Amino acid sequence: MNLPLPTAAPSPAPEAPHPRAGEQLSGADIVVQILVDEGCEVLFGYSGGAILPVYDAIFRHNAQHLRADGSEPMPLIVPANEQGAGFMAAGLARASGKVGVAVVTSGPGATNLVTPIRDAMADSVPMLAICGQVPTSALGSDAFQEAPVANIMASCAKHVFLVTEAEQLEATLRTAFEIARSGRPGPVVVDIPKNVQNAMLRFDGACRLPIPGYRARLRATAQAQLGDDACARFFTALAQARRPLIYAGGGVIAAGASTALHEFATTFGIPVTTTLMGLGGFDTTHPLALHMLGMHGTAYANYAVEDCDFLIALGARFDDRVAGVPARFAPRAQFIAQIDIDAAEVSKVKAVDWHHVGPLRGALERLLRHGRARGAHPDFSDWHAHLAALKRDHALDFDRDSVLIQPQAVIEAINRHTRGRAIISTGVGQHQMWAAQYFDFRAPRHWLTSGSMGTMGFGLPAAIGAQFARPDALVIDIDGDGSIRMNLGELETVTSYGLPLKIVVLNNVGDGMVRQWQKLFFDGRFSATDRSLRRKDFVMAAQADGFGWVRRLERKDELEAVIGEFLAHPGAAFLEVMIDPDAGVYPMVGPGKSYAQMITGPFIAERNESAIASAQTADMF
Repeated sequence: MNLPLPTAAPSPAPEAPHPRAGEQLSGADIVVQILVDEGCEVLFGYSGGAILPVYDAIFRHNAQHLRADGSEPMPLIVPANEQGAGFMAAGLARASGKVGVAVVTSGPGATNLVTPIRDAMADSVPMLAICGQVPTSALGSDAFQEAPVANIMASCAKHVFLVTEAEQLEATLRTAFEIARSGRPGPVVVDIPKNVQNAMLRFDGACRLPIPGYRARLRATAQAQLGDDACARFFTALAQARRPLIYAGGGVIAAGASTALHEFATTFGIPVTTTLMGLGGFDTTHPLALHMLGMHGTAYANYAVEDCDFLIALGARFDDRVAGVPARFAPRAQFIAQIDIDAAEVSKVKAVDWHHVGPLRGALERLLRHGRARGAHPDFSDWHAHLAALKRDHALDFDRDSVLIQPQAVIEAINRHTRGRAIISTGVGQHQMWAAQYFDFRAPRHWLTSGSMGTMGFGLPAAIGAQFARPDALVIDIDGDGSIRMNLGELETVTSYGLPLKIVVLNNVGDGMVRQWQKLFFDGRFSATDRSLRRKDFVMAAQADGFGWVRRLERKDELEAVIGEFLAHPGAAFLEVMIDPDAGVYPMVGPGKSYAQMITGPFIAERNESAIASAQTADMF
C-alpha cells in the first residue's frame, strides 16, 4: 500500500505567496482551491454521502465565480455511472495532455473507478481520482459504503494516498498532481475521509510532500543528455544501415515529441510506423508514414518490420500486440535502438543494442543537431522504393462489391469528410481496429482508444471528456453494438450538457472480434457472441435521450449522403449502421505467430515466396 509520508515539507518559496496563504479553510475548500490552482476547468463525478463536503465546496465556488455569460468556471459533470466519470476524465486527459479529474464518493463510487484507473495506468494517462471515504474513526469497521480503496487501487494506479492526517491534505493533493503528470504519466488516487474534508485548516498555498527519491529520479532522467559518443554510435549504425525503420509508440505523444519526430524522420529520410497508441504522433498521410504495425497493422508496415535492418523504437515498449513473438520480431534487424522515459522498458521484452533513458523530445533534438552538424545525409532511396512497392501491392482493402454495407466503407466516408482532422474515440473490438486502419491521423491527441486494457465501453464516455477538453472540435465516437452497451447510459450525459458529439454504432449484431477468433481458431463455435435475439433498439434509445439527429442506415447507396448529413448536424447526432455481420478485421497476426505468418484475408494481397526470398537476399547489409 502506498501511503503518504508522515510529514509534509514546504516546497521552495515561490516568487509571491499564494493570495489565500494563511487563511483558515475547510479541507473541502482546500481541495477545490488546489483544483483551481492546477488549472482544472471541468470535473467529472457522482455524488454520495462521503464526498458531500467537497461537492458542496465545488457548488459554492462555482456560484461565487460565475462568468459574465452565466457559465460556471469549473463545472462538475455528472455521468450515469462512476466508470463513465473515470473514462471522461481519461478522455479529457488524452485529448488535451492535462490531468483529468474524477471526484466520487466512497465504497461503490470508488470501486467503480477501478477499471478506468487501470486503463489509464496501462496507457500512461495522467489522471487524478479524488474519493470520499468514511471518517477515520470508522476505518476498518465495515462502515456503510466503506471500501479499502488504498488496498484495491494500489496495484492499479501509479500511486495511492490515504489522507488520515488532515494537516497533510493540501501537500498530498499538490503532490498527487505532480506525480500524475511527471515522468511516465499515470493515474493517482487520493482517498479523503469525510472528517478530513470537514476539518478547518491553515492554507499554505505551496506545500508538497517530501518525496526525495522520486524527485531525484525525475531530475536524473530529465537531465540525462546524449553525449557525443552515444550520438556517434547511433549515426555509425545508421550509416551502415540500408533499411532503417522508426517504430513509434504512445510515448511520442505523451512527450510532446511529434514535431521533433517529424523533423528527425524527414531530415534523415527514415520511414515511420506507429503503434495503436502512437497514431497521430506522425502524420499518417506523410510519404514516410507506414501507418500502424502489429496484430492488425497494415500488411506493408508489418512487412517493413520483417525487412528492416535497423529498428529505432521511440516511446514504444514491444508489447505483445506488436511483438507477439519477440525472437521473431524484426528478424533481420542488425541493430536496435530504443529511447524511453522509463528505464524499466529498455530491453524488457527484446534486447536492444543502443538505448537512452530520458525525455524523448530532447533526445531526438540532440540526435538531429549531431547529425546535421556532421553532415549526415544517408541515401535510403532503394528502401523508399521497396516500401512504395509494399504500399502499392499490399494496401488495405475490403469487399467493395458486396451489396451489404462494409464497415471500412463507413470509416472511409467519414474520413473523406473530416480529412483526418476530427478527434476519434472508439470502444473496443472490430470497429476499433477498422477505425485505426482506415482513418487518417494528421496530428497527436486526435485518437482516443483503450489500448493495453482493451476496455469495452470506453468510447462514449471518453468522447464526452474529449468534447469538454476541445469544445470547438469535431469529436466522433466510433463504437460497436457490444461495446457501447457497456456505458449506454452516457447518451443522456451528451444531451444533458448540450454536447455536439457525433456517435456512430457499427452494428453487426454480435461481439465481432470474439466471433472472428471463434471463426478462425474455434471451428466456428460462436459461444456467447450472438446478439441477434437482443431487443435493444439503439435508435429509440438515442431518441429517448434527446438526440436531435438520429438515423439507422441499412442501404449501401445511401451511405455517402447520410454521412454528410450526419456530420453537418450542428448538435448531438447518432447514427446506427447495419454492417455486414461477416466482415472481418484484416490483416491479422494470430496468437503465437510472427509477421511472416500474417493472415491478410481475402482482399489484401499476401506476399508470395519469391518476394520473401527477394527481401531475404537483397543487398541490404
